[in-house]
Amino acid sequence: MQNAPSAILYSPASWFTRLDWSVVFPKRQPIEVDLGCGDGSLLLHWAKKFPDHNWLGVERLKGRVLKLERKAPRLGIAGNLRALRIESGYAVEWLFPPASVAAYHIYFPDPWPKKRHYKRRLIQPEFVAALARTLEPGGFVNLATDHADYFAEMLPCFNAHGGFERVEPLAPATPEEMTDFERDFAMEGRPIHRARFRKVKG
Repeated sequence: MQNAPSAILYSPASWFTRLDWSVVFPKRQPIEVDLGCGDGSLLLHWAKKFPDHNWLGVERLKGRVLKLERKAPRLGIAGNLRALRIESGYAVEWLFPPASVAAYHIYFPDPWPKKRHYKRRLIQPEFVAALARTLEPGGFVNLATDHADYFAEMLPCFNAHGGFERVEPLAPATPEEMTDFERDFAMEGRPIHRARFRKVKG
């Protein structure tokens, strides 16, 4: 059964058809998606700071999604925030309508550091193509990772697609604009690698 429009955790009537954003969000406004949103701390900050955008968190772990759902009402957030409990790759490939997302945020995805697990990494050519299909013209993909080797693989995926141009990356202006991972990495002194790509065609 489909969730009521006021629920933060959204379960579509079918997981095999494209979402209707007018059903997911009560107000039509630009949609930004946080893929692998964790417990949603950063997403909650954005939703409260930018009420003129709709914010969607995608997270496969139930406990993290439930934390997001509990925290949102305490902050007075409801209408412009939703969460999907599903794998990020599936959501982008099969659920999001074409040319409908204003921006993607992909921060500290699992690097799968062992070579035999590289194929499990989220950023692959097919996934980048799905990002391009679902982004609005001029839409953005924002990336951050502490893993230098993974970052070095991400960049060619976007460059090879041909539908993106690299622009100045976003960086946190305040501690509230950091993920939990980033705060931990900053305390450890790890360098953070960032990139931002704008859809120019395709």
